[in-house]
Amino acid sequence: MTQLKHYLQFSDLDASEYAYLFERAALIKRKFKAYEKHHSLSDRTLALIFEKASTRTRVSFEAGMYQMGGSVVHLTTGDSQLGRAEPIEDSAKVISRMVDLVMIRTFEQTKIESFAAHSRVPVINGLTNEFHPCQILADIFTFIEHRGSITGKTVAWVGDGNNMANSWLQASEILGFKVHVSTPSGYEIDQSIAGLRSSSSYQVFKDPMQACAGADLVTTDVWTSMGFEAENDARRKAFADWRVDADMMRAANTDALFMHCLPAHRGEEVDADVIDGPQSVVWDEAENRMHAQKALMEYLLLGRQD
Repeated sequence: MTQLKHYLQFSDLDASEYAYLFERAALIKRKFKAYEKHHSLSDRTLALIFEKASTRTRVSFEAGMYQMGGSVVHLTTGDSQLGRAEPIEDSAKVISRMVDLVMIRTFEQTKIESFAAHSRVPVINGLTNEFHPCQILADIFTFIEHRGSITGKTVAWVGDGNNMANSWLQASEILGFKVHVSTPSGYEIDQSIAGLRSSSSYQVFKDPMQACAGADLVTTDVWTSMGFEAENDARRKAFADWRVDADMMRAANTDALFMHCLPAHRGEEVDADVIDGPQSVVWDEAENRMHAQKALMEYLLLGRQD
């Protein structure tokens, strides 16, 4: 029987496990493209619990689970109310007796950690305020597809020191690449949240152009993450110089890729000619959420497969 393992942040797995997942995701994707069945999770049920709205997370997990022969139970805030209608520990004990796997998209990381501590089945973080590990899993898989190994490469993070930035920092330490971080003053990353052993895998730049210099990948996110909408106007002013434009992409390596976890606001965090341009791989990136998560779900439930 596979040992119970959760995926609450990127650092929950090691480099060898990620090497396996990227290979497995590539196999699963090839079979999907060739219309070959891959029903390794038949008779398994995934519970999706959403306290934050979602498009890509819901579709990628739900379609992915069905494609692997499994079933899905979908709970929204009105259905579940984690920690409000009943203690989160009780919800975890009940739900995990009825399903094989749980994905939660919520606000505080402490909520998902509390749920996992009382769950009898694997729990996956579909996004919290602090981390977004499934997105980074998909992003790195996408980079490998287009450019090969990410080890030794440079990723430029331009924008908010948010959950995506925290997960990129964790990934850099585990997989051996460098992150150049540039955020406006007051929106910096917090190394203590990412829980890094040291600051050797990343470098902070005040000037986003300098952060992009020599980068193999330039990536960003919306200026205002869910839950921070009241700060919209202040953030628009603060982030004005952190829009990824053609000049920033020119500062990066000539074959640099552009990624964005979506949804995107053209003319805010990225110019249209960048996200819709030849260096952008955002649509592959979005699709790869599904394939990477299929490999992850299979691994958490079944362990390594030959």
